Amino acid sequence: MIEDELGTLERAGGHSVLRYRRRLSHAREKVWRALTEDEHLAAWFPTTVEGTRAAGAPLHFAFREAEGEPFDGEMLAFDPPSLMELRWADDLLRFEVEPDGSGCILRLTVTFPEHGKAARDAAGWHVSLERLTHDLDGTPTPWQPAERWRVVHPGYVERLGPDASAIGPPEEWDRVHGDR
Repeated sequence: MIEDELGTLERAGGHSVLRYRRRLSHAREKVWRALTEDEHLAAWFPTTVEGTRAAGAPLHFAFREAEGEPFDGEMLAFDPPSLMELRWADDLLRFEVEPDGSGCILRLTVTFPEHGKAARDAAGWHVSLERLTHDLDGTPTPWQPAERWRVVHPGYVERLGPDASAIGPPEEWDRVHGDR
């Protein structure tokens, strides 16, 4: 694993900010489709995304595995094929895609108010980005997402520390995934 595959955490203005950087061997346009088209989102993004892909549009999200209640958000910025920013409940998700040779660089920035959930969410977004890479490569994911999260999460707990690890998975997640 190269260092930029791991998410980093910082505090900014009362919020926590997770940052991920991925060098992908796919053209920016292909990555953009995977970030914005429903058939690709189903392979890696934790929820459905219902609503118009346009700045200012209201959005509605529902977990695919019945992990929690549906919730609302908003498309804050949408500039194909380079920028998408949305409010995902209380979190802000910012996806930036820039060309890099024959591939591209994907940056995901997740800004959220509850610092205690940083390790939990960092592991979740890490797994989601791995799933995105498998979708782009056209290869099956060799593990179940919950199993992979259990492997990745302890590393984020260690890296980010106890303050960033105070909040674990929601009850709904435990009910769905249990002690597998």
